[in-house]
Amino acid sequence: MSTAKLVFPPLSSPNTNISAPADPCLIPGAAVNLTLVTPEKAIKLAANDFFRQLLMEDGMQRNLKMEMLAGCGAGMCQVVVTCPMEMLKIQLQDAGRLVHHHGSASAPASRSYTIGSASTHKCPSATVIAWELLRTQGLAGLYKGLGATLLRDIPFSIIYFPLFANLNNLGFNELTGKASFVHSFMSGCVAGSIAAVIVTPLDVLKTRIQTLKKGLVEDNYSGITDCARKLWIQEGPSAFMKGAGCRALVIAPLFGIAQGVYFIGIGEHILKCFE
Repeated sequence: MSTAKLVFPPLSSPNTNISAPADPCLIPGAAVNLTLVTPEKAIKLAANDFFRQLLMEDGMQRNLKMEMLAGCGAGMCQVVVTCPMEMLKIQLQDAGRLVHHHGSASAPASRSYTIGSASTHKCPSATVIAWELLRTQGLAGLYKGLGATLLRDIPFSIIYFPLFANLNNLGFNELTGKASFVHSFMSGCVAGSIAAVIVTPLDVLKTRIQTLKKGLVEDNYSGITDCARKLWIQEGPSAFMKGAGCRALVIAPLFGIAQGVYFIGIGEHILKCFE
């Protein structure tokens, strides 16, 4: 029986030399985010505007039910990009995390791209992971956890878009016909952080389900209900709010910038250059 060799992630030991050359593993998943977060947010914002125009006469009047329904539609549309993006990002960020029990642990065969000695180990690329998933599981491999992603993103959009619209409307300037960049930015930050914290339990479930590589003491989950039940029993209710603060810190500026840029019309100016 072969023995798997332990591969520690960067900075996993207090003896790690922080002056060593930069390691791309220190920012795993960054390339995936940089590549896919723009189309993801573009789909989300454009879909919300489309559904607002469809459900309301001019897309501007305040109608909470219609705003929530438009947000629901936006959340459903964005998962086309969000699910594979999160799937790849999680695997990259999770690389090298297997628990090693005195040399008795063995790496899952389906994750051959993470196996290697400490001296030869290289961070798996998103391309390698995507190809491995497509080769072994087909397109469904990239969309594992689709239900959990929908369960997170639809409530997020239902909360975020109406909240942002109403906060942003407080800074409406009659002379310019819109709120200022700063006001739109702050509205996006506040609405994004509130929505992010509220849906954190659903994000925790999604992340657990989409994590392919399991340690010896970690469970496999058959679905959302099974994941929620095991998490509640083994880690308690507080486990459902793990990472809430970090999510708020990330989502707030992300949506603040996205909404600020969107509302000052940079996209329209760029399109006019091609006309």
